Amino acid sequence: MLFQPNGICPICTTPGEVWCTARDWEYRAVSDCYTYLRCPACQTLFIKEVPQQTLQEIYPGNYYSFSQNAGRSIFTLKNKWDRLFYQSILKKITAELLSVLDIGGGTGEVLDVLKNADKRIGYTEVVDIDSNSKAAAEKKGHVYTHATIESYQTDKKFDVILLLNIIEHISNPAQMIEKAGSMLADGGMIIIKTPNADSLDARLFRKSYWGGLHCPRHWIIFTDDSFKQMMQPSRLKIKALKFTQGAPFWTYSVLNLCRKKDILQRKKNLVDHIFFAPLSIFFALLDVLRSPFGKTSQMFVILSR
Repeated sequence: MLFQPNGICPICTTPGEVWCTARDWEYRAVSDCYTYLRCPACQTLFIKEVPQQTLQEIYPGNYYSFSQNAGRSIFTLKNKWDRLFYQSILKKITAELLSVLDIGGGTGEVLDVLKNADKRIGYTEVVDIDSNSKAAAEKKGHVYTHATIESYQTDKKFDVILLLNIIEHISNPAQMIEKAGSMLADGGMIIIKTPNADSLDARLFRKSYWGGLHCPRHWIIFTDDSFKQMMQPSRLKIKALKFTQGAPFWTYSVLNLCRKKDILQRKKNLVDHIFFAPLSIFFALLDVLRSPFGKTSQMFVILSR
């Protein structure tokens, strides 16, 4: 499902309606203003002006997945939470030895978490567009391939394939998922994490700036229903779809609102804000508490054959 000309929804081909305009307030890597459209039929959000030719500009050197976050308290807490989540998933795979591929995995920090969660994991590989992450990933024992998912080729089959906060960054998520499926070993699973456009924070911060846009790096933002619609023709099946906390989206939204109103500390980039860590912890707890009563702003999806 490629982006269509004239603002056509990439999921159901319905003409999109203007939802908001936004800039890159998080990194200020580019100064352009971008239009986001919402499909009136399936409610998918998608960017109108796809910046495919400026990947090096919109992903600066200090981008979060390219950096090493070990030792930072907020990431330490997140990694502990994630380890419990991955343990609950990996135990459902019966293979004696596991191989894991992380597409868009940067320096391999999530692979570190998985290796701590399950001692059966032997082979781990990162595929990423940031060549500067190679040394850090390999130092930790991961194979590193500098490539896009579109250009990546391998004969290896993987028991676990991670697509964490990546499918919203590309123009053809269905094709990416199908390619991942072709590399999946029998009995394996694909773990996807992606934003949810049908969330409270998206509605609250639509007119100021919703952090889930991650402008201009998020190109397609699904709802649970539109994701299921995208997967209908696929050979892969959805084993589970659950909502999870979206603390970064809340945090970026609130910090940008404060920036606009000249409240609190004003920094060049929202990612450097002194209140980023404490606000993220607060909103993570808030989402955990409210998750039984509504859809939070990120989704975990587990796929298998």
